[in-house]
Amino acid sequence: MPLIVKDYSWTQTEALVYINVPLKGVTVGKVDIFSTDEYLKVNFPPFLFEVILYAPIDDNKSVAKIGNGVVIFTLYKKEESIWENLALMNVDKETLQEKREHAVLKAQEKAVADAEAKAIKKREDEKYALETMMKLEDEERKRIEEKKEWERRRATEELELWKEKQRKEEEEKKAQQRREIQKLENEKKKKNETKTHSKSVPECPRKRTMTKTGKSEEISLPAPRSAGNIKIQFTPRVFPTALRESRVAEEEAWLKKQADARRAVNVDVSELKDLKEEERNPDWLKEKGKKLFATQNYLAAVNAYNLAIQLNHKLPILYLNRAACHLKLRNLHKAIEDSSKALDLLTPPVADNADARAKAHIRRGTAFCELELYAEGLQDYQAALKIDPLNETIHADAEKIREIIQGTVPDS
Repeated sequence: MPLIVKDYSWTQTEALVYINVPLKGVTVGKVDIFSTDEYLKVNFPPFLFEVILYAPIDDNKSVAKIGNGVVIFTLYKKEESIWENLALMNVDKETLQEKREHAVLKAQEKAVADAEAKAIKKREDEKYALETMMKLEDEERKRIEEKKEWERRRATEELELWKEKQRKEEEEKKAQQRREIQKLENEKKKKNETKTHSKSVPECPRKRTMTKTGKSEEISLPAPRSAGNIKIQFTPRVFPTALRESRVAEEEAWLKKQADARRAVNVDVSELKDLKEEERNPDWLKEKGKKLFATQNYLAAVNAYNLAIQLNHKLPILYLNRAACHLKLRNLHKAIEDSSKALDLLTPPVADNADARAKAHIRRGTAFCELELYAEGLQDYQAALKIDPLNETIHADAEKIREIIQGTVPDS
């Protein structure tokens, strides 16, 4: 049975009540405090302090502090007045038990209300965090759209400048052609005048010679030969190998494939609807992508190659260059896809596309190695070495990949 503490002290004002409860040597960790607006209990075994307050207090504002061997309560009265006593006097056991049960019930109701308030506060915080995140995403989306619009305007301006440059070059070319035509006409006119003058001479030129008898004799000379044209025929192309071993058919097929690819232009591209027909030029977009790549603006370069590929998806150089951009942007799977597409288009394999095929294998092999797929990467580097067996850089890189696979790379 607990020992009831009676040697506590208390003071009051019209608004506050102060209670000091001695802990009698009990450590702070063993002290348990329970309070409501009418009931107060401090349990620190084997001692117990319990009181039914004389009048209600504001439990939310009231506080308790533990220190220096005492518990100090600061209680705020709900109604300002002077209490006659700290506790209700002459309370029987049944009333005390009823007050205890009521206090416990009230504490449970308060705990439920606090939990609900905490849950509501949590939901509000989550809603605020979600709204903030959505706002940030909207701002980022707007920033990206503005950047795209700025790049589109800049590309349009550059297209206009290129168009103006092309127009001036065309005008200069036409002016040069007119000058050449005028020059030819003048030369032709002079030749006609010379021919007319020569036709007016009635006799052929004559030469006077001396005969053996000492007499002078005139000999008629032949007229000058008229101008003519000489037809030149070039010898057919000759390969150093036997005809059965030559790659004439493959080279002709490659040249025809390239010519067909350059004619396969798709003008129905929604992104270029605002541009004029002469501005839809995949070659110009390819050169634009090269310049952007050189200035390390890799994302804009990818956009330029995207438009060029939409215009003409049969040119392997577009996929090969876009693969280089994806490598810089660490879009490794896209770099592999573009390199593979370039290799598909670089057929049949001939000397004219050997350099492009080697680059495609190297870029795909590099992407595989960055993904730690070293076996696949080594296969591509070996394929590049078959195309260019004297390239020391490719040979060294292939050797490093082989060392990684074999686990013999020295510690850096």
